[in-house]
Parts: sequence; structure tokens; C-alpha cells
Amino acid sequence: MEKLYPDLWQTALYDGGMVNSYAYLLTRPNGNILFYNTGDNDELQHIEELGGIRYQLLTHRDEAGPSLERIRKQFNSQLLYSEAESDAISQYAKADQLLELKDTRFEDIEVLFTPGHTDGSVCYIYHSPHGQTYLFTGDTFFQWDGRWTTFIIHSFGGSEDSAIQSLKKLRSVKSNVVMSSGFIGKIGLVEPTYDEWVSAIDGEIDRLKLHIDSL
Repeated sequence: MEKLYPDLWQTALYDGGMVNSYAYLLTRPNGNILFYNTGDNDELQHIEELGGIRYQLLTHRDEAGPSLERIRKQFNSQLLYSEAESDAISQYAKADQLLELKDTRFEDIEVLFTPGHTDGSVCYIYHSPHGQTYLFTGDTFFQWDGRWTTFIIHSFGGSEDSAIQSLKKLRSVKSNVVMSSGFIGKIGLVEPTYDEWVSAIDGEIDRLKLHIDSL
């Protein structure tokens, strides 16, 4: 694992062919959190050495897999994801706690419901005591060869209209470290200025609106 900030670690790259991914370990006094998922043996051993995890937080169904149960057993951790993703993710592992639309926080983690990629996608925000604000976007907004974009999976309940509304929510988030789950290319983490962030979101909203108008 690579230490990015005093309280944030990044796993080794998972090469999925076209789509790559990282998982992130957030270390906290009240229990470490693993965002996204990894089944890498070396990374799980390193997580053990860093104190294990208390919670694993998923943003949507694409992060599910057999390693969810393995992680829970190894660390005696709790698994959380949104209620709307439950049918898909519970095939691999049932949640210890489901996040509902009324939920805006889990302990010191802000929960933002952002349907669009799928109907149950969420994002997480953490204000680090070391000065950074971390935003975990899942696949709601991600890098494609250095450019921010969205990808709508209609068969999973995603839609352009809901993605636009979710992007409007993300537009107001003043994060200086943004980490998606999946990405295409070499960039999975970006440190945008707020102006860069707003510009990227506005550009994607315009693109989605043009697509809707063309239908």
C-alpha cells in the first residue's frame, strides 16, 4: 500500500483490463475504514499491520465480489452500502447496515446519495484533521484518460437525468482530494482546485443535457 496522506493509504492498482481501480484505507482513532474493495493478499496483510478495519464502505454494486465476506471474517468488520444496491450486493455479502435516503452521515463520514451511474450509488466525504477533505465518488464521476466523466448503466437503474442532479450535488462539495472507484487510464486520484472541479462538473452536465436533447 502507498501512504498518500497522514491518514490515507492507497492499495496497489487492480488492472481490470479497460477499467482500473484502487481501494483506500482511512485510518481513524475510532476505527479504520476501507473504501471500495480489494482481494489482494498482500494489501490485506498490510491493512492488518495498519490496525485492520472497523468498517468497509461501498458506493455501488460494481465494487462487490467474493472478497467482501473474506474481509469481514478477517477483520471482524462491518459492511455498509445503500439499500437500493442491496439486491445486487447481497448476493456476495449482506450488509451489517444499509444506508437509507434519510441518512446524511455515518459517524464522521458524510453520505451523499448520487444516483446516475446506478440507481443506488452514493458518495462519501471525510474532513480529515490533517487539512484535506476527501471525496470518494465511486463511479458517479471518474477519470477517463485524464478527463472527468460519467457512465450511465441503464440496466442498473441509472439515468442521465439523475446523474445531472447528482452532479449538481457534487458541485457544491469543496474537496481537495477526489478518488473514484473505477477509472480508465492511469489517474484514479485528483487534487482539483474548486474552480477546476466546478468547471469539470459543469462541462459534464452540459454533455449529458446535449445527449438527452438528442434522444
